[in-house]
Amino acid sequence: MKGTFQIGDVRTHHFKVTKDHLATFESGPVHPVCSTFILAREMEWSSRLFLLDMCEADEEGVGTMLQIEHKSPAFVGEELNLEARVMSFAKNELICGIEVKVGERLVATGKTGQKIMSKDKITQIFTSLER
Repeated sequence: MKGTFQIGDVRTHHFKVTKDHLATFESGPVHPVCSTFILAREMEWSSRLFLLDMCEADEEGVGTMLQIEHKSPAFVGEELNLEARVMSFAKNELICGIEVKVGERLVATGKTGQKIMSKDKITQIFTSLER
């Protein structure tokens, strides 16, 4: 693992909501706002930006948790500004607080967790669990 970050360090990510990102299931559309699934993906990506700088070539990040609290909707055409902030880094697990905004309007808050592990270890774990 390369150097670590300090508590409070920030990575930002921007994402524009399109009609492909709306809340939709097999039964059809739910409502015309950004889905929780897409919001989760973008929140994880914002914290993964730290891992891209931390992992060696033989390491990878594995998600350990994701928490999302919706505060307001994000509509098609709006640009989401995601800010991931290091809350803790213990052993090999990075915990980030995430804030999602459209301009000054708060869309969501949450947390992500990711462990840095060797790719070989990840393969061993997954292989031992395969049927």
